[in-house]
Amino acid sequence: MTPLEPPPGRQVFSQSIAPRPEDFDENGHVNNVVYVRWLQEMATAHWGYRASAEARARWTWIVLRHEVDYRRPLLPGEAVTARTWVGEAVGPRYQRMVRIEGPDGALCAQAVSVWCLIDIQTRRPTRVPRALIEDFI
Repeated sequence: MTPLEPPPGRQVFSQSIAPRPEDFDENGHVNNVVYVRWLQEMATAHWGYRASAEARARWTWIVLRHEVDYRRPLLPGEAVTARTWVGEAVGPRYQRMVRIEGPDGALCAQAVSVWCLIDIQTRRPTRVPRALIEDFI
């Protein structure tokens, strides 16, 4: 996968992440399972930051797919910056991209995820409303 970058003008949500000691595996770098946890945490934080209280009370998200590319190991003492933005919405599905960069700005990992919008009351998938899309692009 070529390096992901947000389209010009796209809203980007960023967070700094400091790996915990237990995030490192026997190879001395952040374990791949930790990166997947960070994808979840970034999506959740972005949703909590941008979605209205009404939207958060009405809908939730489930992940359908993560496709992760690991580019360079993240070593002890290195914090990262994670950036996320959304892509296309098709029916109840929404694409989300995440870039995780080391302290030198080098790409450590990137992911494309597919999420599904769920109506909390019915527990069923629901089409992503245009107004919700506009809150995130």
